[in-house]
Amino acid sequence: MHTVQLLQSMPCISSSFKSQSCWTNCRRDTTGHFKWTEIRTLAFSHCAQRPHAAGRFIHSLKPIQRTALSAIPNSNDNFPDAVPTDESSSINHSPTLEMETLFANWSPPRYLWRGLSVLILAGQVIYRALKGKIHWKNTLQQLERVGPKSVGVCLLTSAFVGMAFTIQFVREFTRLGLNRSIGGVLALAFSRELSPVVTSIVVAGRIGSSFAAELGTMQVSEQTDTLRVLGANPVDYLVTPRVIASCVALPFLTLMCFIVGMAASAFLADSVYGVSYIMILDSARRALRSWDIISAMMKSQVFGGIIAIVSCAWGVTTIGGAKGVGESTTSAVVLSLVGIFIADFVLSYFFFQGAGDSLRNCV
Repeated sequence: MHTVQLLQSMPCISSSFKSQSCWTNCRRDTTGHFKWTEIRTLAFSHCAQRPHAAGRFIHSLKPIQRTALSAIPNSNDNFPDAVPTDESSSINHSPTLEMETLFANWSPPRYLWRGLSVLILAGQVIYRALKGKIHWKNTLQQLERVGPKSVGVCLLTSAFVGMAFTIQFVREFTRLGLNRSIGGVLALAFSRELSPVVTSIVVAGRIGSSFAAELGTMQVSEQTDTLRVLGANPVDYLVTPRVIASCVALPFLTLMCFIVGMAASAFLADSVYGVSYIMILDSARRALRSWDIISAMMKSQVFGGIIAIVSCAWGVTTIGGAKGVGESTTSAVVLSLVGIFIADFVLSYFFFQGAGDSLRNCV
């Protein structure tokens, strides 16, 4: 209505507006809104006689947005409503726009971006550690937690695993008359496979779950965002100390577990099966090489890195509150164990190839 009054007030438009109607059949429904049923074009015949005024008027009418009118049936009086719509809605969508719309709502599966986060976090830890961005105080605290506080459960587990294997080996080897080979077989089995794998499994259950739960709780409670606000890098403060502590402490735990496992095996063989512990230890000394101990410590370092990286990555990608923390902790332990077994196979394949002659001196 304001637009109509403006047009009527103009000299060049008023006569044309009066002579030729722009809107007809204007109706008002019960709700008080106008229903426009017919639209005609305004004729500017009289404006041609006054070009200066018409030019000023046309110059003042600058379109902001091109719109179209669409008719919508009115339930009150059965007359259609004219509703302005955006011109872009009538444009046919091309295949490119459809593909953009399709992939705009697509997000990668959670396990995919979590797996990628493990690789990204590992690269960040290596890069930041090489640049010397290490929080040493936190590293020492995590080292005490992974090392001395995990010694008891690791040694206890290793002792019973060693005695269980001793029962199987002694029973079979004594029937074959190979008592001198028992210690060598046990030493090779413990140094190459049992000690690093058993120690890593215990650490994954005890320390890896703790890492995932702590970082997951910090993530859902937005404590990691607080560190960023305070100017601290969460990777330097939270992740790198845990990775370094796991990689440093696990080789020493593996070496201690190897010693305790061999001692428990020699004690059981001497006390139950009558095989002298001196024979067991002498056979182990003859069979072992320095590479066996070095390979065990190298394996344990790789296992420690896998445990820490996977647990921290699953922790910092936790969503969903307390339930998400529990799921992340369980998934972190399971993925760590799977990674340990896969890495053990790969490292054993490259470390020990060809025919072995370690037991030749024990027979």
